[in-house]
Amino acid sequence: MNELDHFDISILKILQKNNLTPQRDIGDSIGLSAAAVQRRIKRMRETEVIKADVSVIDTEKLSHSVTLIVEVFLERDKIHLIDEAQALFTSAPEVQQCYYVTGESDFVLIIFVPSMKEYEILTRRIFYSNENIKHFRTLVTMNTVKSGLDIPLDLLL
Repeated sequence: MNELDHFDISILKILQKNNLTPQRDIGDSIGLSAAAVQRRIKRMRETEVIKADVSVIDTEKLSHSVTLIVEVFLERDKIHLIDEAQALFTSAPEVQQCYYVTGESDFVLIIFVPSMKEYEILTRRIFYSNENIKHFRTLVTMNTVKSGLDIPLDLLL
């Protein structure tokens, strides 16, 4: 994909705040026609700069929900075992985010479940049943202080 120019960055900044913003409004605010904005958005979707158009749900508004941060430590770090762990984590719908990281742990997962009982079931399914997982450490969130999806695009300019 070509480098993003300042128009692309401006479009992305607006879409990050509200992806339902009409293209003519985006164009008016950045000095492009609605058709040019539409072409740019289409290109960024096709090249997966824009990966998805979603609604962000406030988990605190949902009753009976628990968000957990889990560090996973592998027994062995062979590439095929890392790939297997990634496939396992990404196939679990409860795993909202998965990061392969440096440091003591191998992965950091953000997990959303309706209850701790459901988390126990999940741990049996994806952690205890996998011989390559040495151990895992769970942090239970008490309060979401900040949760954002906006990428600080001004840093790219």
